[in-house]
Amino acid sequence: MHLISGIVPRCLGLCRKLPSVHILHTDIDIPMGPLQEGPPDRGAGREGTFRRGAGAALSGIGTLIHNPRLFLFPLAFALVFTGICIIVGALYAIPSSLEWRAFIDPLMSQWRFFTDPTITRWYPDFYPDNSRLLFSAVQTFVLTFGIEFITICCLVILTSSLILCLTSRNGAPAPFFHGLARAAKYLKPLAGLSAIMAFTGSLLVTTCCWAYQPGLIIFQFLSSVFNYTPFNFLDPNLSIAILSGGAFELSFAPIYYGLKDALVLSAINILLFTLTLFVVPLLVIEEKSLREAVMGSFALMRSIKWEIAICILSLGVIIFTALLASLLFPAIAGGNIPTDHWPPPHGWLVGGVLYVLALTIVVVVVVTAGGIAMLNLYRYVKTS
Repeated sequence: MHLISGIVPRCLGLCRKLPSVHILHTDIDIPMGPLQEGPPDRGAGREGTFRRGAGAALSGIGTLIHNPRLFLFPLAFALVFTGICIIVGALYAIPSSLEWRAFIDPLMSQWRFFTDPTITRWYPDFYPDNSRLLFSAVQTFVLTFGIEFITICCLVILTSSLILCLTSRNGAPAPFFHGLARAAKYLKPLAGLSAIMAFTGSLLVTTCCWAYQPGLIIFQFLSSVFNYTPFNFLDPNLSIAILSGGAFELSFAPIYYGLKDALVLSAINILLFTLTLFVVPLLVIEEKSLREAVMGSFALMRSIKWEIAICILSLGVIIFTALLASLLFPAIAGGNIPTDHWPPPHGWLVGGVLYVLALTIVVVVVVTAGGIAMLNLYRYVKTS
């Protein structure tokens, strides 16, 4: 990767006793007993913990399926992900000199000045002192923070809107835009939470990037995934002639690198949201301060940590199963489908595009269901 590789090398309805604010009615009824103090016993304790955790995931999916108006939220989450791809892809496509890329790209910087001293001797004025090397690291952090802050702001606002829609008191989930309007009341604490999460995420990205080896491992892993069907149709080395005679060509490189970097950022954001699971409900339901919400979230998470882990694992299994379906393509084709020319075989191209679209739908639906499950686990722990 060139420019962006320097920015990013490489984002719970359950109770036997329903709380009074629970107004969603689905066909999934999962009984839940009170949480147990101390270690669970050999029987019902562990079984109840598993049932509550897995039931949270199923209940979130069921609530989403039985309330079609909530499907605007998966669409909004998909648009946010698309926005990340466009931003990082556009930054990659910006034409720049080799010197500018060296300032931006820490992997290139380290290769030039730590791995290949011969080039350093040839160009002694490239970095006259370590201040420019520090400038490259700072610029990586600043650019990543800008992208992360915009992204997390959108995700936090959408999450709070989803919660406010589900806690509507008119007997049914409120409309999408009604939730957004109500979330506007909490913009200040939500922006503060977004800034903290963006700072932490940018610090993780920059540290990983300048540590070199972690960034290299992530880059190689993603490259290996994107080199196999049905993901290899966006080969960065391919281009499509737009005008006759090849006067203008469309390169897939910005899309390819933008998608890879957006996936890394999304994984970091999911980790950050998991670590601050109940902060948004505490902000918009109980209207606590940001500090109180963060501390309260940690306390609540400790009391049902195993239910949370099982719920996240259950949702992750769904995504992982959908991802494993990609192995059907090379299995049916008898091997990986080469993309050394464009267009690749039309049937495989259409199948690959449809699969990636279906996988995206599954992911954003599961993410939205996770938000609903998070709210239901919050209701449970507050009433148990």
